[in-house]
Amino acid sequence: MQVKFKIRRFDPDTDRPASHFEDYELEMAEASTVLDGLIQIREDVDGTLALRCSCRSAICGSCAMRINGKGRLACNTKVIDAMPKDGGPIVVEPAGNMKVIKDLVTDFAPFWDKVRAVQPWLQNSGPEPEAEYVAPNEDMLHLAGVMSCIMCGACVSDCTVLEVDSSFLGPAALAKAYRFVGDPRDDADNDRLSALNEASGIWDCTRCMQCVEACPKGVDPMGRIMSLRDKAMQAGFTNTNGARHATFFTKSVGHKGWIDEFQLPIRSKGVTNVKEMLKLIPVGIRAAKAGKVPNPIHKAIPGVDNVRRIHDKVEKNR
Repeated sequence: MQVKFKIRRFDPDTDRPASHFEDYELEMAEASTVLDGLIQIREDVDGTLALRCSCRSAICGSCAMRINGKGRLACNTKVIDAMPKDGGPIVVEPAGNMKVIKDLVTDFAPFWDKVRAVQPWLQNSGPEPEAEYVAPNEDMLHLAGVMSCIMCGACVSDCTVLEVDSSFLGPAALAKAYRFVGDPRDDADNDRLSALNEASGIWDCTRCMQCVEACPKGVDPMGRIMSLRDKAMQAGFTNTNGARHATFFTKSVGHKGWIDEFQLPIRSKGVTNVKEMLKLIPVGIRAAKAGKVPNPIHKAIPGVDNVRRIHDKVEKNR
Protein backbone atom coordinates (compact mmCIF):
# COMPACT_ATOMS: atom_id res chain seq x y z
CA MET A 1 0.00 0.00 0.00
CA GLN A 2 1.06 3.61 -0.54
CA VAL A 3 1.97 5.48 2.63
CA LYS A 4 2.56 9.23 2.80
CA PHE A 5 4.88 10.77 5.37
CA LYS A 6 5.21 14.42 6.32
CA ILE A 7 8.42 14.77 8.35
CA ARG A 8 9.63 17.84 10.18
CA ARG A 9 13.24 18.48 9.19
CA PHE A 10 15.88 20.62 10.84
CA ASP A 11 19.62 20.78 10.18
CA PRO A 12 21.57 23.69 11.70
CA ASP A 13 24.57 22.93 9.49
CA THR A 14 22.86 23.63 6.16
CA ASP A 15 21.83 26.79 4.35
CA ARG A 16 18.25 25.97 5.33
CA PRO A 17 18.44 25.79 9.13
CA ALA A 18 14.81 26.73 9.78
CA SER A 19 12.44 23.94 10.75
CA HIS A 20 10.32 22.78 7.82
CA PHE A 21 8.35 19.79 6.56
CA GLU A 22 9.31 17.43 3.76
CA ASP A 23 6.98 14.92 2.11
CA TYR A 24 7.72 11.31 1.18
CA GLU A 25 5.65 8.51 -0.29
CA LEU A 26 6.50 4.83 0.06
CA GLU A 27 5.17 1.43 -0.88
CA MET A 28 4.82 -0.50 2.39
CA ALA A 29 3.24 -3.64 3.78
CA GLU A 30 0.24 -3.24 6.10
CA ALA A 31 2.18 -4.75 9.02
CA SER A 32 4.91 -2.11 8.75
CA THR A 33 5.55 0.38 11.51
CA VAL A 34 6.27 4.09 11.33
CA LEU A 35 9.87 3.28 12.24
CA ASP A 36 10.06 0.87 9.29
CA GLY A 37 9.00 3.76 7.07
CA LEU A 38 11.54 6.17 8.52
CA ILE A 39 14.35 3.67 8.12
CA GLN A 40 13.27 2.99 4.55
CA ILE A 41 13.35 6.71 3.81
CA ARG A 42 16.81 7.04 5.33
CA GLU A 43 18.21 3.97 3.57
CA ASP A 44 16.58 4.29 0.16
CA VAL A 45 15.34 7.84 -0.35
CA ASP A 46 17.14 10.45 1.75
CA GLY A 47 20.25 9.46 3.65
CA THR A 48 20.38 12.79 5.47
CA LEU A 49 17.35 12.00 7.64
CA ALA A 50 18.43 11.77 11.28
CA LEU A 51 16.58 9.66 13.85
CA ARG A 52 17.26 7.45 16.84
CA CYS A 53 16.32 3.78 17.04
CA SER A 54 17.72 0.59 18.47
CA CYS A 55 15.70 -2.41 19.67
CA ARG A 56 12.66 -1.97 17.38
CA SER A 57 10.69 -3.87 20.05
CA ALA A 58 9.38 -1.10 22.37
CA ILE A 59 12.06 -1.89 24.95
CA CYS A 60 14.78 0.74 24.62
CA GLY A 61 12.61 3.83 24.12
CA SER A 62 15.02 5.39 21.61
CA CYS A 63 12.44 6.07 18.91
CA ALA A 64 10.04 8.25 20.92
CA MET A 65 8.74 11.09 18.77
CA ARG A 66 5.52 12.86 17.91
CA ILE A 67 3.33 11.03 15.45
CA ASN A 68 0.29 12.97 14.31
CA GLY A 69 0.89 15.37 17.18
CA LYS A 70 1.11 12.77 19.94
CA GLY A 71 4.13 11.33 21.74
CA ARG A 72 4.56 7.68 20.72
CA LEU A 73 7.17 5.04 19.97
CA ALA A 74 7.66 4.78 16.23
CA CYS A 75 8.57 1.09 16.51
CA ASN A 76 5.20 -0.01 17.89
CA THR A 77 3.01 2.36 15.89
CA LYS A 78 1.72 0.64 12.77
CA VAL A 79 1.32 2.77 9.68
CA ILE A 80 -2.14 1.31 9.09
CA ASP A 81 -3.21 2.75 12.47
CA ALA A 82 -1.43 6.08 12.02
CA MET A 83 -2.70 6.87 8.52
CA PRO A 84 -5.42 9.56 8.65
CA LYS A 85 -8.80 8.42 7.38
CA ASP A 86 -8.87 11.26 4.88
CA GLY A 87 -5.82 9.82 3.12
CA GLY A 88 -3.48 12.52 4.35
CA PRO A 89 0.12 11.92 5.39
CA ILE A 90 1.42 10.56 8.67
CA VAL A 91 2.96 13.60 10.34
CA VAL A 92 6.22 12.83 12.15
CA GLU A 93 7.97 15.37 14.36
CA PRO A 94 10.70 15.28 17.01
CA ALA A 95 9.68 14.80 20.63
CA GLY A 96 8.28 17.96 22.18
CA ASN A 97 9.64 20.04 25.06
CA MET A 98 13.22 19.19 24.10
CA LYS A 99 15.78 21.04 22.01
CA VAL A 100 16.07 19.60 18.51
CA ILE A 101 19.60 18.62 17.50
CA LYS A 102 18.74 17.50 13.98
CA ASP A 103 15.52 16.32 12.35
CA LEU A 104 13.96 13.78 14.76
CA VAL A 105 16.87 13.72 17.20
CA THR A 106 16.46 15.74 20.40
CA ASP A 107 18.76 16.66 23.27
CA PHE A 108 17.96 14.46 26.28
CA ALA A 109 20.45 16.14 28.63
CA PRO A 110 17.75 18.17 30.50
CA PHE A 111 15.63 15.02 30.74
CA TRP A 112 18.41 13.11 32.48
CA ASP A 113 19.29 16.10 34.65
CA LYS A 114 15.77 16.07 36.06
CA VAL A 115 15.81 12.32 36.62
CA ARG A 116 19.10 12.67 38.52
CA ALA A 117 17.61 15.56 40.52
CA VAL A 118 15.16 13.20 42.27
CA GLN A 119 18.07 11.02 43.43
CA PRO A 120 16.92 7.78 41.77
CA TRP A 121 18.72 5.34 44.01
CA LEU A 122 17.94 3.61 47.30
CA GLN A 123 18.82 5.53 50.43
CA ASN A 124 18.95 3.64 53.69
CA SER A 125 20.62 4.94 56.85
CA GLY A 126 20.43 1.60 58.66
CA PRO A 127 23.27 -0.88 59.06
CA GLU A 128 24.56 -2.42 55.86
CA PRO A 129 22.90 -5.83 55.33
CA GLU A 130 25.04 -8.94 55.20
CA ALA A 131 23.69 -9.94 51.79
CA GLU A 132 21.01 -7.75 50.21
CA TYR A 133 18.03 -5.62 51.09
CA VAL A 134 15.05 -7.96 50.95
CA ALA A 135 11.49 -6.71 50.74
CA PRO A 136 8.30 -8.82 50.87
CA ASN A 137 6.80 -9.38 47.44
CA GLU A 138 3.46 -7.87 48.45
CA ASP A 139 5.21 -4.63 49.40
CA MET A 140 6.74 -4.32 45.94
CA LEU A 141 3.76 -5.24 43.74
CA HIS A 142 2.50 -1.64 43.56
CA LEU A 143 5.84 -0.62 42.06
CA ALA A 144 5.68 -3.10 39.18
CA GLY A 145 3.96 -0.61 36.90
CA VAL A 146 6.29 2.31 37.52
CA MET A 147 9.34 0.07 37.18
CA SER A 148 8.19 -0.69 33.63
CA CYS A 149 9.28 2.81 32.59
CA ILE A 150 11.79 2.67 29.72
CA MET A 151 12.76 6.36 29.96
CA CYS A 152 11.62 7.05 26.40
CA GLY A 153 10.49 10.61 27.17
CA ALA A 154 7.10 10.32 25.45
CA CYS A 155 5.39 11.65 28.58
CA VAL A 156 7.78 14.60 28.73
CA SER A 157 7.17 15.28 25.05
CA ASP A 158 3.45 15.79 25.65
CA CYS A 159 3.56 17.47 29.08
CA THR A 160 1.55 20.69 28.88
CA VAL A 161 3.25 22.18 31.94
CA LEU A 162 6.71 21.82 30.42
CA GLU A 163 5.49 23.74 27.39
CA VAL A 164 5.20 26.85 29.54
CA ASP A 165 7.60 26.09 32.42
CA SER A 166 10.85 24.30 31.65
CA SER A 167 11.77 24.20 35.35
CA PHE A 168 9.02 21.64 36.11
CA LEU A 169 10.58 18.28 37.00
CA GLY A 170 8.20 16.57 34.60
CA PRO A 171 6.24 13.32 34.64
CA ALA A 172 9.14 10.93 34.01
CA ALA A 173 11.30 12.24 36.87
CA LEU A 174 8.37 12.41 39.29
CA ALA A 175 7.26 8.88 38.43
CA LYS A 176 10.83 7.77 39.10
CA ALA A 177 10.70 9.59 42.44
CA TYR A 178 7.55 7.67 43.36
CA ARG A 179 9.38 4.43 42.66
CA PHE A 180 11.79 5.18 45.53
CA VAL A 181 9.36 6.90 47.89
CA GLY A 182 7.20 3.79 47.59
CA ASP A 183 10.06 1.34 48.11
CA PRO A 184 9.96 -0.14 51.65
CA ARG A 185 13.75 -0.47 51.65
CA ASP A 186 14.23 3.31 51.30
CA ASP A 187 14.05 5.41 54.49
CA ALA A 188 14.56 8.89 53.01
CA ASP A 189 10.88 9.56 52.35
CA ASN A 190 10.69 12.79 54.34
CA ASP A 191 13.71 14.28 52.63
CA ARG A 192 12.44 13.23 49.21
CA LEU A 193 8.91 14.53 49.82
CA SER A 194 10.24 17.79 51.24
CA ALA A 195 12.22 18.42 48.05
CA LEU A 196 9.35 17.36 45.77
CA ASN A 197 6.99 19.65 47.70
CA GLU A 198 8.90 22.72 46.51
CA ALA A 199 8.15 24.81 43.42
CA SER A 200 8.47 22.91 40.10
CA GLY A 201 7.63 19.69 41.90
CA ILE A 202 4.51 17.63 42.52
CA TRP A 203 2.09 20.54 42.81
CA ASP A 204 2.84 21.97 39.37
CA CYS A 205 1.13 19.10 37.51
CA THR A 206 -2.19 20.25 36.02
CA ARG A 207 -3.62 16.72 35.68
CA CYS A 208 -4.15 17.07 31.95
CA MET A 209 -3.52 13.29 31.51
CA GLN A 210 -1.39 13.80 28.39
CA CYS A 211 1.48 11.86 29.99
CA VAL A 212 -0.87 8.96 30.75
CA GLU A 213 -2.02 8.78 27.15
CA ALA A 214 1.51 9.08 25.77
CA CYS A 215 3.14 6.42 27.96
CA PRO A 216 3.70 3.21 25.94
CA LYS A 217 4.17 1.09 29.06
CA GLY A 218 1.19 2.02 31.22
CA VAL A 219 3.31 3.67 33.91
CA ASP A 220 0.60 6.27 34.66
CA PRO A 221 2.94 9.15 35.58
CA MET A 222 0.07 11.42 36.59
CA GLY A 223 -1.29 8.82 38.98
CA ARG A 224 2.15 8.54 40.59
CA ILE A 225 2.31 12.31 41.00
CA MET A 226 -1.11 12.32 42.69
CA SER A 227 0.10 9.57 45.05
CA LEU A 228 3.17 11.64 45.90
CA ARG A 229 0.89 14.55 46.77
CA ASP A 230 -1.09 12.35 49.15
CA LYS A 231 2.09 11.04 50.75
CA ALA A 232 3.48 14.56 51.15
CA MET A 233 0.34 15.76 52.91
CA GLN A 234 0.23 12.67 55.12
CA ALA A 235 3.84 13.40 56.07
CA GLY A 236 2.82 16.88 57.21
CA PHE A 237 3.89 18.97 54.21
CA THR A 238 0.67 20.99 54.08
CA ASN A 239 1.85 24.60 54.11
CA THR A 240 2.15 25.10 50.34
CA ASN A 241 -0.18 26.59 47.74
CA GLY A 242 -0.80 23.16 46.27
CA ALA A 243 -1.57 21.46 49.56
CA ARG A 244 -3.86 24.27 50.66
CA HIS A 245 -5.58 24.18 47.27
CA ALA A 246 -6.22 20.43 47.57
CA THR A 247 -7.45 20.75 51.16
CA PHE A 248 -9.91 23.56 50.48
CA PHE A 249 -11.03 21.99 47.18
CA THR A 250 -12.02 18.82 49.05
CA LYS A 251 -13.63 20.75 51.88
CA SER A 252 -15.62 22.93 49.48
CA VAL A 253 -16.98 19.99 47.49
CA GLY A 254 -17.73 18.01 50.65
CA HIS A 255 -19.65 20.94 52.16
CA LYS A 256 -21.61 22.45 49.25
CA GLY A 257 -21.23 19.84 46.50
CA TRP A 258 -19.12 21.99 44.18
CA ILE A 259 -16.08 24.26 44.17
CA ASP A 260 -16.18 27.68 45.79
CA GLU A 261 -14.29 29.44 42.99
CA PHE A 262 -14.30 32.77 44.81
CA GLN A 263 -12.57 31.43 47.93
CA LEU A 264 -10.33 28.83 46.26
CA PRO A 265 -7.49 31.15 45.10
CA ILE A 266 -7.59 33.04 48.40
CA ARG A 267 -7.39 29.87 50.50
CA SER A 268 -4.71 28.41 48.23
CA LYS A 269 -2.44 31.42 48.67
CA GLY A 270 -3.04 31.51 52.41
CA VAL A 271 -5.33 34.11 53.94
CA THR A 272 -2.59 35.31 56.32
CA ASN A 273 -0.05 35.75 53.53
CA VAL A 274 -0.42 39.48 52.84
CA LYS A 275 2.14 39.51 50.02
CA GLU A 276 0.32 36.77 48.12
CA MET A 277 -3.07 38.38 48.78
CA LEU A 278 -1.83 41.63 47.22
CA LYS A 279 -0.74 39.72 44.13
CA LEU A 280 -4.34 38.59 43.62
CA ILE A 281 -5.66 42.16 43.32
CA PRO A 282 -4.57 42.73 39.66
CA VAL A 283 -5.95 39.29 38.78
CA GLY A 284 -9.24 40.16 40.43
CA ILE A 285 -9.44 43.47 38.54
CA ARG A 286 -8.83 41.77 35.19
CA ALA A 287 -11.41 39.11 36.03
CA ALA A 288 -13.95 41.79 36.97
CA LYS A 289 -13.41 43.65 33.69
CA ALA A 290 -13.95 40.41 31.78
CA GLY A 291 -17.05 39.56 33.81
CA LYS A 292 -15.38 36.45 35.22
CA VAL A 293 -15.59 37.09 38.96
CA PRO A 294 -17.40 34.15 40.59
CA ASN A 295 -20.28 34.74 42.96
CA PRO A 296 -18.92 35.25 46.52
CA ILE A 297 -22.10 33.66 47.88
CA HIS A 298 -21.48 29.95 47.61
CA LYS A 299 -24.76 28.05 47.69
CA ALA A 300 -25.12 24.30 47.94
CA ILE A 301 -26.16 22.43 44.82
CA PRO A 302 -29.43 20.48 44.63
CA GLY A 303 -28.88 16.97 45.96
CA VAL A 304 -25.84 18.01 47.97
CA ASP A 305 -26.55 15.27 50.52
CA ASN A 306 -25.62 12.66 47.91
CA VAL A 307 -22.28 14.39 47.28
CA ARG A 308 -21.64 14.60 51.02
CA ARG A 309 -22.22 10.88 51.45
CA ILE A 310 -19.74 10.12 48.66
CA HIS A 311 -17.24 12.58 50.14
CA ASP A 312 -17.54 11.10 53.63
CA LYS A 313 -17.17 7.56 52.35
CA VAL A 314 -14.04 8.43 50.35
CA GLU A 315 -12.51 10.26 53.32
CA LYS A 316 -13.27 7.34 55.62
CA ASN A 317 -11.53 4.88 53.28
CA ARG A 318 -8.41 6.98 52.72
